Amino acid sequence: MNLSDATTFAAMYEQHRRGVYGAAYRIVQNAALAQDVTQDVFLRVWRNPEKFDQRRGELGSYLRLMARSRALDLWRESQAAGRATDRLKISVTHEPQKDERPDVEAERGESRHVVREALRDLPAAQREALVLAYWGGMTADEVARHVGVPLGTAKSRIRLGLTKLREGFEAAATPVAV
Repeated sequence: MNLSDATTFAAMYEQHRRGVYGAAYRIVQNAALAQDVTQDVFLRVWRNPEKFDQRRGELGSYLRLMARSRALDLWRESQAAGRATDRLKISVTHEPQKDERPDVEAERGESRHVVREALRDLPAAQREALVLAYWGGMTADEVARHVGVPLGTAKSRIRLGLTKLREGFEAAATPVAV
């Protein structure tokens, strides 16, 4: 089967598109995301038709496995983003539990306040990258894919955001001479 031939590819697409979409939809439970996964699977096959080896299995199984794998990646990213959002909401809106030692509690509260203020002062893109990376547990590559920017841009946003956070934290920690 020559998948680099446009006619063969079109016939293959017609034959397998529903199965690929179904495999993706079962995981992501979102029609738009399942369509994106389907497009991505067929685009990958079109770009690299030699990756499919008939000796290893049937084409439909290969395509559905690719769809399942990509859909799981998207699902995991969305789960990480959800955790990041939840953590940010908790850190910004909830008060910490009371400590038995008031001096420790006061110091923690002041540190939290400084971090929250520094986060609020960051540009939205840097704040989002930091939240996804540190509270969401995402890698820079995952942040880039989630936000839809190049990897270098995601890394720069994280680095610049950290630098500004550090500067804000240090400025707040420096005693003011009166």
